[in-house]
Amino acid sequence: MNLKKLTAVLLMLVLVASLAACGGGAAEEPEASTELNIYMWNEYISDELIANFEAENNCKVNLSYMSDNADAITKLTAGGGQEYDLIMTCDAYMESLVAGDYVQAINFDNVPNATANINEAYWAAKEYCVPYLMNYIYVVYDTERCPIEITGYQDLVDPALAGQIGSVDGARNLFPIALVALGYDPNSTEESEIAEAYEWLVDYNNNVVAYGGTELNITNGTVSVIFTYDGNASWAMSELGENNNLVIAPFESDPVQLGFDLYVIPKGAAHVDLAEKFLNYICVPEVMAANLEEFPYSCPNDAAVAVASDTYKNDPARDFGYKQNVFFQEDVGEAITIYNDYYQKLKVGE
Repeated sequence: MNLKKLTAVLLMLVLVASLAACGGGAAEEPEASTELNIYMWNEYISDELIANFEAENNCKVNLSYMSDNADAITKLTAGGGQEYDLIMTCDAYMESLVAGDYVQAINFDNVPNATANINEAYWAAKEYCVPYLMNYIYVVYDTERCPIEITGYQDLVDPALAGQIGSVDGARNLFPIALVALGYDPNSTEESEIAEAYEWLVDYNNNVVAYGGTELNITNGTVSVIFTYDGNASWAMSELGENNNLVIAPFESDPVQLGFDLYVIPKGAAHVDLAEKFLNYICVPEVMAANLEEFPYSCPNDAAVAVASDTYKNDPARDFGYKQNVFFQEDVGEAITIYNDYYQKLKVGE
């Protein structure tokens, strides 16, 4: 071998050794995640859905539960990605979460079922979330036991309803109905209006027997009126059977709230790949349709509703005539502290 060839061979050997030493060559694919940590409402997703996803993806899904929307916001603003890969929140907080850089953009190339199947009208901060379920929050009452006819929120503070009401809780559910009853914007940021709403809610609170468990409290006769989510109303109507006396209060002018529960990926999440697989999976029409059998809330996934059962499609809990007269929870920015202060006063009975 002549000197030129020998030199070329030696250079090639040195190059190969150098590439091996510094990790040269084709990059290895990162290992797929096998664990997914989700923070969300309790009793709000099918065990079968979770089990099927685990089996299909050879992974373990760990569910942790919140008791209030404020819990989710606290997790997100305190570095939620250190513990969770998906956190459930609602449309009222998305603007602030994005502005505060607490959530990360979703790669929708990995979640094509969401963009294909979810109605365009039901997104909030589309790059950063996937809508899960939605719910009308309205008044339902038993026409045989309720002492008055209810046609608007103002009726809920009628002294005749003392000890008659079961209610959902939360500042951003309660204050809007008070504001509407007083003729104000349900998303007001004016402290004077929020203060008036607090006084209205004191009267409302005097009529409330219990917060939470609305469907149980009306089926067991504890209350005759509930301010509740459509899914809860569905359970109550189903439990009482076809000849029940429950009606959705036919509001004459007051709008009802339509809220959305959304999944977001917190900044710093460890298992983004599996999180996006999960988001794509729950948007499969047949998967979500099966989930709706157990959790019959309104659904933003049009394709899932199309293949859902007739029982779901014909559910009387979603059969009311003023669905267009709705309002959404808007992000109230820094005014949320005003709401929270008055809400805490309401809870401790000041």
